[in-house]
Amino acid sequence: MFSNVTIKHFQPEDQATVMNLILAGLAEHWGEFDSSKNPDLNDITSTYASGAFFVAWFKGEIVGTGALIPHSAGIAQIVRMSVAQAMRRKRVGTQILHHLIQYAKDYGYQKIVLETTKDWHEAIDFYLHNNFRITHFRDGDVHFVLDLFNPDKPDT
Repeated sequence: MFSNVTIKHFQPEDQATVMNLILAGLAEHWGEFDSSKNPDLNDITSTYASGAFFVAWFKGEIVGTGALIPHSAGIAQIVRMSVAQAMRRKRVGTQILHHLIQYAKDYGYQKIVLETTKDWHEAIDFYLHNNFRITHFRDGDVHFVLDLFNPDKPDT
């Protein structure tokens, strides 16, 4: 784990770097990628005003992102988890995820949900390894949940 990774709230001056980091990760996974299909990244401050968007810093550079947005009563959703290619498998994603989980607890959420595509096996394994549970599959996506206060208790 990199102890020098610092996780901070997104700042407007991070806009271009964060957008490029996320789009680079998507392009890496999908090949060519159309940035117009991600309009939420054009103004992160406004888009995520109802939630919290975080960036991970290492040696003065942004190396990862993650956001938590309200989903429904007592439930938050994790979106825009991304780690720069050179920083993967160095626990940066885990640090971001744990930060988001603690933030959700601190703000009174009971559960966190998220989704990823069914063929993004590294992401699926990552969330399963971090105690998320698959709830269902729909339209090519895998949906997960984490019960923040009873992680071993299945949802009913």
